[in-house]
Amino acid sequence: MSEPITLNVGGKLYTTSLSTLTSFPDSMLGAMFSGKIPTKKDSQGNCFIDRDGKIFRYILNFLRTSYLDLPEDFQEMGLLRREVDFYQIQPLIEALQEKEVELSKAEKNAMLNITLDQKTQTVHFTVREAPQIYSLSSSNMEVFSAHIFSTSCLFLKLLGSKLYYCFNGNLSSISSYLQDPNHLNLDWVASVEGLPEEEYTKQNLKRLWVVPDNKQINSFQVFVEEVLKIAMSDGFCIDSSHPHTSDFMNNRIIRLIRYK
Repeated sequence: MSEPITLNVGGKLYTTSLSTLTSFPDSMLGAMFSGKIPTKKDSQGNCFIDRDGKIFRYILNFLRTSYLDLPEDFQEMGLLRREVDFYQIQPLIEALQEKEVELSKAEKNAMLNITLDQKTQTVHFTVREAPQIYSLSSSNMEVFSAHIFSTSCLFLKLLGSKLYYCFNGNLSSISSYLQDPNHLNLDWVASVEGLPEEEYTKQNLKRLWVVPDNKQINSFQVFVEEVLKIAMSDGFCIDSSHPHTSDFMNNRIIRLIRYK
């Protein structure tokens, strides 16, 4: 074994050997650590590479083992692809291509399960009838929740690009509410006639919209219709076993499947 070398990759330190770094002589690292390309040093004398430090662990592990090992919930394939392209390790480029083909095949067959719930909630709010004159009012509001699970992470990202929360006068994608790549919980309310706009913000009430149609979702029927349109455009179809087709719009547990 050669003497250990410490690398500073984008601020993250790694320690390895010269033989590992030069195991693929035609790569960028092979050229850097064989003297063909000059290397930079940080203030501590470590070799400095101005690239993504977190992703470098997968590059270095491949140099050590010749295997591309990624966690099951890995979500940074685009970034990894760019880093692999920079380091120009040909066997790693090929391994990444094989991994992407494997993931693509796994994404083609997918299941989508939606559990719906609805309740009625009374909201109290103040109405300004004239300067210095206020009255207390109340109204019933429909509150909806939907728990969405899909084996296709890409579908949930697609859904996130279509559905938006309306809150505090702004629209924000539901993508930021993904608990993990396969689960999404949505909670929203229907608009209430007479409820001042500022009350939605004050009482932390979010409404749900479909973009780019700018259509508000005020009922489960509209929600199911919109999600169904998005899912079918992505290749999903109704699972004939649950629920029965004739009762699809009235069911609170909906399952769709995709075979490609």
